[in-house]
Amino acid sequence: MKQHVWAAMIGLFTFFTQVAHSSERLEYPVVLVHGLFGFDNLLGVDYFYRVPSVIEDEGAAVYVAEVSSAHNSELRGEQLLEQVALIRAITGKDKVNLIGHSQGAQTIRYVASVKPQWVASATSIGGVNWGSRFADVVRGSVDSGSFSEQFLASLANGLAGLIDLLSGKATAPKDALEALSALTTEGSVAFNQKYPEGVPSHYCGQTDALASNGVYYFSWSGSKAWTNVFDPADNALALFSQVFDEPNDGLVSACSSNLGQVIGNQYKMNHLDQVNQTIGVHHLFETDPLTLYRQHIRRLKGLNL
Repeated sequence: MKQHVWAAMIGLFTFFTQVAHSSERLEYPVVLVHGLFGFDNLLGVDYFYRVPSVIEDEGAAVYVAEVSSAHNSELRGEQLLEQVALIRAITGKDKVNLIGHSQGAQTIRYVASVKPQWVASATSIGGVNWGSRFADVVRGSVDSGSFSEQFLASLANGLAGLIDLLSGKATAPKDALEALSALTTEGSVAFNQKYPEGVPSHYCGQTDALASNGVYYFSWSGSKAWTNVFDPADNALALFSQVFDEPNDGLVSACSSNLGQVIGNQYKMNHLDQVNQTIGVHHLFETDPLTLYRQHIRRLKGLNL
């Protein structure tokens, strides 16, 4: 009998705690930014699968950015900058909380660096902050100006064009080789020199959350490429992971993803699990990806962001 009473009390406490959290409003809206070959919504499926609804449930306004599926991070950053300006006008809020996945991390870092007064926080998820060994291998496998490079560019731009068409962004500029070059180690280091905020002083390090430009930087990522037998993307990511000699999510190493305050980089998640893809299939014995977003919104609330 006592066990039932305690169970009921714990249940009520959990319920009221959740209500209290959801009733609190996040001060600034959240903007989600996809990575390379990403989209906002493709044939009815969100890139950040079910993430916007979780964020809304936690008491935050949320917007999903529309940037080129394949181009360099600075051009994508300029596209995002225009959308942030519009969101500020719509909401009447002078700042936003940016969350970027993969190349989206560089994209949001660009905005936070050139317009820090517009950004409360920048959160990198599986971000290519120190380059991707996979991008190094793919980009280094073709000679500049060669037929193979032109063929690779044609295929990649064709894929980007199809993604943009199906997601309603057919007119977005595309340059897959520019995107790939931006994600190499060389390209990422050059990007970091221009936009250094939140970048650790050494590989696999971290910094304080609050950077000198007044923006809070956070990051999290995974370190396991193959996570669920029922996920059709896992086999490809497990194959891609073979080019790494350190823990990685199939496309980005755990250490390369570090930015600002590192929430964690050893989750049993691959590169797509981090955005709750494929349609929510993930490692059975790891934290639900949606839980990380929920916890992060509460973290931002605690900082009055």
